Amino acid sequence: MRTLAIRPGAIGDLILSLPALECLKCKYLEVWTAGANVALVRFANRVRAIGSTGIDLLGVAEPPPSLLPDLRSFDRIVSWYGSNRPDFVELTRSLGLPVEFLPALPPEDSACHAVDFYLRQVAGLGAVRPESGDGIPRIPCPGSPANFAVIHPFSGSPKKNWPLAKFRALARGLERVMPVEWCAGPDDPPLTGAVRMDDLYELACWLSRARLYVGNDSGITHLAAAAGAPVLAVFGPTDPLVWAPRGPHVRVVRWHCGQ
Repeated sequence: MRTLAIRPGAIGDLILSLPALECLKCKYLEVWTAGANVALVRFANRVRAIGSTGIDLLGVAEPPPSLLPDLRSFDRIVSWYGSNRPDFVELTRSLGLPVEFLPALPPEDSACHAVDFYLRQVAGLGAVRPESGDGIPRIPCPGSPANFAVIHPFSGSPKKNWPLAKFRALARGLERVMPVEWCAGPDDPPLTGAVRMDDLYELACWLSRARLYVGNDSGITHLAAAAGAPVLAVFGPTDPLVWAPRGPHVRVVRWHCGQ
């Protein structure tokens, strides 16, 4: 069995999908995902950036000649890509491709955690969870724990961000017991002295060594949890029952406007 899983989305979307993707493991599993996320999928036989495959051109422009032979080489294609585009779904069916489309996001009124939502999706396709599967996204990282804390005060949406002044006050308290490192992504606002790494797996390995990680509801917070760091996730308007990072060392607190 040759299976292709196509999982677009940001860092957190991929990480919350990792247990479901692992359920699709077979003799040969290939995963297509966002370019920045390629390094985070450690269990597939091959991982490719969606943009490098040409599938984003299908139905829009002339795709590379290799695309359709690539797609037809799979016995099963599980795709979160294009599931909200009826024209794309119809096109793949007209081409005779063995694609099963899955919604990329839980319903807005969902009371189901996103990890469980994705696991139920693949279970509906006949995928079997490994005996060792516990629904916790994991990214294996080498290295030993060290005595420092990491704070990442940003996210993909300003409305999800706890005020920076609050993080600075928290950092001053933490500095009484351990050094504090600040972390920021390539597209985050300027932050003096912040560690920035373009390679997300390298970032995961660094985060895995932290004695404590503190951050908003963000992809980097999910990355820290999946890497095994003790995580304090600071949630605002989003629902942690659906979107909280998972892990044995994860704690979630919520803030409200003005706090």
